[in-house]
Amino acid sequence: MSTNKPVYLTAEGLQKIKEELEYLTTVRRKEVAQMIADAKAEGDISENAGYDEAKTAQGFLEGRIRELENILKNAQVIDESAQPADEIALGRTVIVREVGTDYEETYTIVGSLEADPANGRISNQSPIGKALLGKKVGESVTVNSPGGEIVFEILKIE
Repeated sequence: MSTNKPVYLTAEGLQKIKEELEYLTTVRRKEVAQMIADAKAEGDISENAGYDEAKTAQGFLEGRIRELENILKNAQVIDESAQPADEIALGRTVIVREVGTDYEETYTIVGSLEADPANGRISNQSPIGKALLGKKVGESVTVNSPGGEIVFEILKIE
């Protein structure tokens, strides 16, 4: 993720990123360095599968560290208090009902890094997230889905 675009995170999401980066730089780096040292101690590294595996792990580790550092550099913490309370915005939770059914769904609108649709956390860049942003209780939104158009009525904003 080499972008200078803002990365929207909740305060909780920002903390998780910081914790992962801390773990990778203080614990995991040492573990991988030890794996490399152990493999080198076995002798000839030209045909040493353990050495190759450790170097591959090191490459993935350093790539993830760079990715997390870039995320933190571009992080913008979602400030719900800066948004009108009656409007759907990043960080807000919304309860919607599919029009024509009794089916209600609760979504929390988050940045794409924190999206977890199975747990009701949808990205502001997803079709539903985009459609909901800026809307108010009582309004309806139409979302184009692979199965066709779905119309949601906004019941509550938390």
